[in-house]
Amino acid sequence: MNRNLVQGLQVAWGLPEFRTGLRHLIDLDEVAALLATLSVPDHDREVERSLLGLLRSGLDTVEIREAVLLLLEQDEVRRPLVAAAVEPLADRPGQVAAITSAAEDPAVRREIRAVLDSAKVRELIWQAIENQVSDNRFGLIRRAAVLFVRHPSVRRLAWAMRRHGVLRELRRKQ
Repeated sequence: MNRNLVQGLQVAWGLPEFRTGLRHLIDLDEVAALLATLSVPDHDREVERSLLGLLRSGLDTVEIREAVLLLLEQDEVRRPLVAAAVEPLADRPGQVAAITSAAEDPAVRREIRAVLDSAKVRELIWQAIENQVSDNRFGLIRRAAVLFVRHPSVRRLAWAMRRHGVLRELRRKQ
């Protein structure tokens, strides 16, 4: 699992606004235990699958998805998450600037919401994630292609990310 994602989730979990917004929807202790286990370098792959299952059920639950998206609209929640996610990229300032710029753009956040509102798109995203976890590169590429070709919301999100230079910076060699 991407350590930046885990670190970002841990930062979010440390924010009182984030925990308060989700307290009545999910078991906070279960999530805290999973995040603590994931922060250890030699964690079990089953822990990753458990967290992915929890994230999947959270994104498939309308109330949780809406609560998270509303929290991410708040600067005091979003900015520490972005800072944690880009911290390991300090040696790539262009990538840090592009990701930070995209996260601050309300149009990008609207496109993320549009992507996550589609059950078909969420299912393809989870299939791609499962392919990545299973080291199935062909399956990952296939799912990504299907997402891009069949779903206009994904194309709009890609173009929004491109406007901020995220795609260019991801392709750039170190």
